[in-house]
Formats: sequence, C-alpha cells, structure tokens
Amino acid sequence: MEPKKNGKWPLVVMMILIGLYIVYGLTAEILKNGTVSNLLPTKPACQVPQLVSRQDQNHNQVPDSIDIVLGAREEVIRGTIYDGAYYAGYPPEGRGACTDVIWRALAAAGYDLKKMVDEDIARAPAKYGATGAQPDPNIDFRRVSNLRVFFTRHAQQLTIEINPGATGNLEQWQAGDIVVFGGRLEHIGIISDKRGRDGVPLMIHNSGPAAREDQYYLTNWPTPISNHFRFIPLEDPINGGEHQT
Repeated sequence: MEPKKNGKWPLVVMMILIGLYIVYGLTAEILKNGTVSNLLPTKPACQVPQLVSRQDQNHNQVPDSIDIVLGAREEVIRGTIYDGAYYAGYPPEGRGACTDVIWRALAAAGYDLKKMVDEDIARAPAKYGATGAQPDPNIDFRRVSNLRVFFTRHAQQLTIEINPGATGNLEQWQAGDIVVFGGRLEHIGIISDKRGRDGVPLMIHNSGPAAREDQYYLTNWPTPISNHFRFIPLEDPINGGEHQT
C-alpha cells in the first residue's frame, strides 16, 4: 500500500526558513549595533540635528568634525586589529589600540595629535603627573590618561549623560566628539555621525578584537563615562538633518 503524502512538511520547511531569516536579521543587527531595539518600529526615530564645524584644517572642503569621523571609520573599514604593544612611535597600519583611533582620526582632519601632546607635556609637565616627570614620546600620545589631560586643557567639555529619546540631551553629542571612560577599564572613542532610532549616537572605537562602530559600548562599557570632549567647535546644522541607522 502506497504511503500517504504528508501535506504538512512544506509548511514546516517554510516556517523553519522564515525563522532562520529572522534570526539572521537579529544577529546582524546585534553585531552592528549591539542591540535589537532599532529594529522595533514602536515609535518614530528621534530626530537630532547634526552640527558641523566651519574649520577645515587640511583644506579638503570637508568640515574637520566630519573628517575626524571619516578618519576613525577608516579603522573599521581596514579592520584594524587591537594591539596595545609598545612601539617606537606609531604602531604599524592595521594595528592599534583605542587611543590609536583618536590620533588617526585627527590626522585625517590635518591635526598631529602626537606632536600636540608631546609639546603640551613639555609646557606643563606637572599636569601630566608621572608622565610629565619622565616623558616618553614613543607612547605618551597613546595613553588614555594623557589624552584626558590634553583634551581637558585644550577642548570643550560637555555632558557625560546620555538620555535616549531626549533631543535636548542628545544634541550635545555630535559627530567628531571624543568620549572617555574612566575607572579600571579606561577607554576612549570617537562619536559617529550615525544614530540609532532612539537618537543615541554610535561610537567608533577599538576594544578588540578589531575596530568597530556600534552603539552598545557607548552606553554599556563596564566603567562609566568620565569625560566628553569637543576638540573642534561646531556651529552649523546640516540641513536640519541627522543620520539614522
């Protein structure tokens, strides 16, 4: 007797394929932003005006604040591997720590962070504590603690609070800003020109295994934000526009 065909199997296979598609989408979102909240269209995206600088240090017709973001993003594009080893100056291309994202980002806008830090240590050694007493130009510009001192002295300090969905608060977090995390796990990153639906910006940083651009670690780093700096003054909104992921 010929066995009866089971008409349920095609439906089961279809449901499995749909489930795999959903899981794949969620996984991709988590890898990109560290959260699935941006996939849930429960409310309109928070619209945060994006401000840019009028400065153009390298005369490439791109505002310095945007050049800084693009320079930091190059670390993500090239897949720079985390490497906090001591080098005689700059680490090789394709390798670096969180601080290397910062000098490379500023270099893309025409600023030599190493030179500026070395000169500032020479001018005010007492401000830099142990580093000022025994400076080492090969590594000083690659230490979070030294960059915190430098930017405290030469950059605008802004809020360290991040309130999702609160435009007034989030408007203070702009592309090219520098964020520092204190405590036992010091870290530093560049604020991206991209935002999630809640208006919270992404951060470009390198905490290993490679440089990344995500939202998760800006609000979930193991230690709290200690400083929020703006090295380049910002003035003009971009068509009242904002970048959403």
